[in-house]
Amino acid sequence: MIRVKFYLDADKRYKGFAIQGHAGYAAYGSDIVCAAVSALSTNTVNSLEAFSSDQIETRTEEERGAMYLRLETRRDDTSQLLVKSLALGLESIRSAYGSKYIKILYKEA
Repeated sequence: MIRVKFYLDADKRYKGFAIQGHAGYAAYGSDIVCAAVSALSTNTVNSLEAFSSDQIETRTEEERGAMYLRLETRRDDTSQLLVKSLALGLESIRSAYGSKYIKILYKEA
């Protein structure tokens, strides 16, 4: 199962996210749920770097299927929109394939 945590501040602005695990929807290399989550999360990081003025810190652990992102600054509304778009995309994947493969939590931190 893929576990996603979005971290929010007291004003409900995104501070970052953590994505870990493998969906287990299909065999390695054929798992479309994992591929979709990977594509969305990688595109979000690339978009934050290209279109946002906020500073980010990222870390990946390929063996564990993990990606971590922290918005070190949260001044730019573009970064909020991009992370919100990631959340929407992941929620859509969960709706289409089921909570058996992806769990999403929102945590105030």
